[in-house]
Order: sequence, then structure tokens, then C-alpha cells
Amino acid sequence: MERMTRTLILGGARSGKSTRAEQLLGEHPDVLYVATGGNREGDAEWAARVELHRRRRPAGWRTAETWDLEAVLADGADPAPVLIDCLGLWLTHVMDRAGAWDDGDWVRSAEASVAGRCAELAEAVRLTSRQVVLVSNEVGLGVVPATAAGRRFRDTLGRLNMAVAEAADQVLLVVAGQVMTVKDAQRGRQ
Repeated sequence: MERMTRTLILGGARSGKSTRAEQLLGEHPDVLYVATGGNREGDAEWAARVELHRRRRPAGWRTAETWDLEAVLADGADPAPVLIDCLGLWLTHVMDRAGAWDDGDWVRSAEASVAGRCAELAEAVRLTSRQVVLVSNEVGLGVVPATAAGRRFRDTLGRLNMAVAEAADQVLLVVAGQVMTVKDAQRGRQ
């Protein structure tokens, strides 16, 4: 069986990373779009963002709102390509569940719990037989966050991005709508 492509797309806020991910899978009639943002009752700005993403996607694409990305990637019964948007929101959920925002909890148990979940996700990306495009924020290029929790998130997302990039066949960086190839294992560029 031919190995399907695993692509990680990185970029800042409003860089065009989600649009590029959608373009990569645009020719596929059946794509599973996995939204990791959850539901934010009463947040009109968030609802407008979600609606913008929905309007851009082809009508035949399916949407799943889940944080169980490992199960989606392991689902061999569904051959449809997967677009996961985004890892930063997934990590926020993982850190919320682990109590990672509290300095004491981070030291006691949350750091190991979060690191374990990140390793499991990277391994699921490596092992999946599905074509997958993952979108993630590149937050390490901006200002240093003022709080310990903010720095913890930035550092953890950086490590998650590195692990997923290692598992991916292709890594793209989107800046101001321009796409740069960081890694392309199929072309021997790493």
C-alpha cells in the first residue's frame, strides 16, 4: 500500500495557513475536516471565523468537532483525507484538561501529561495510513509572552510542532499568504 502524504502547515494568525490547507485537498470530493476549536457560546467573533471557514470548504466535505485526533488518524475504515485545523487549539484543550496553566500543577503532573499527549499525537501522525493535512500556529516568532503560562504554551506548541514536523512528509510555512517549503521528504528536501 502506498503511503499517503502527511503535511504540516505552520503560520501566524491570518497568514493564510488554513486557506492553503484547504487548497491542498480541494480536488478531493470527500474530506473529513476536523475542527479542534470547540463551541464558544455567545462569542460572535468566533462564530464569524467558523462561518468563514465553512463557506470556503466544498459542500461535500464532512466536519467533525473533536479533540480525539489519534482516533481520527487511526480510523482505517474511513479512507477520506483528513484536514485538522488546528493543533494550537487542540493543545489548549489538552493543557486545560491537565491543569497546565497553574504553575504548581505544571510541575507536579501536568507537564508529563501534556508531553505524553503530544508524543501520542505525533506517533499517530507517523503511523496513519490516511492522507492528512495538519494546521498549526507558529508562535515562536513573536514577542515573548509576559506570563509563565503564556511562555509554557508557546514552548509546548513549539515542541509539538517539531514532533509533528518530524513525523510529516512535508512541512510548509505560510507568511503573508506566501507558502515556503520547509521539508519535502518526497523530493529529498529536509
